[in-house]
Amino acid sequence: MLLGAYLASPGLVRAGVAHARTAQATTARARTAYAHSALAGVAQASASLSARFMPERLGQRATLDFGFAFAVPPGHVPSPLVQIELRYPNNLGIALSGLGLALCTAQTLEVAGPSGCPPNSVMGHGQAFTGIELGTSVVSELAPITVVRAPDEEGRLALLFFAEGATPVDTHIVFPGILLPADAPFGGVVSIGIPLVPTLPGAPYISVIHLDASLGPIGVTYYEHIGATTLAYTPKGILLPRSCPRGGFPFAATFSFLDGSEAKASTAIPCPDPPRKKTKKKSLH
Repeated sequence: MLLGAYLASPGLVRAGVAHARTAQATTARARTAYAHSALAGVAQASASLSARFMPERLGQRATLDFGFAFAVPPGHVPSPLVQIELRYPNNLGIALSGLGLALCTAQTLEVAGPSGCPPNSVMGHGQAFTGIELGTSVVSELAPITVVRAPDEEGRLALLFFAEGATPVDTHIVFPGILLPADAPFGGVVSIGIPLVPTLPGAPYISVIHLDASLGPIGVTYYEHIGATTLAYTPKGILLPRSCPRGGFPFAATFSFLDGSEAKASTAIPCPDPPRKKTKKKSLH
């Protein structure tokens, strides 16, 4: 049985793209109700974080692939996730990536999904594995994710994430992300608000178990119109710095859950091996 069979709230999408203060107030009310609910007995989660550049060549363009997972006792799911703060390394050329040349709005995603957005607004893809506890069983589903460029917020680069459960019913959510400054050794933080996803009446909200996503040209096609001709091309990708920081490229994440708990995780992409120098063959003459 798939989780999509239990999803049923058209207002959910609007909640996912609400203004931050409204979303925070909604989450605060839900936390209060959740704390007094018999359904609040979900397991405390520990988190792991992964990241890699594809390809990893200093001074060149790449796709950033990242993922996180939560570990809980068997037969349980984490408390519903409400906020992600993902810190990324300094000197990544995200603004110079050639990604997100067009914009898409939350309203467009709500009505038409990613196919309604300009192709040149797509910045990456991914998938989320979600679940809920029903009795003694965990019902789970894998939902594809599309990441698009949204209109800037107060001069900050903004993203929208579209997650869709296609079977057995068509269900989707839209949730926002924004790039903000971060303290060293990080170059910035992607702040992502996760909407609460209701299921059956009286049943828990959906929990995220693990998620993988990418920002970059892999799997992304853009189009350029030159006169009457339309040319398809692959966008450049994130520009990596020419040097690698000692200890590798650092990433760190803080995950906030509906029950008020937090989990933290960090990782680093190791510095690539230096290119081998070509040796000249000695002449026998």
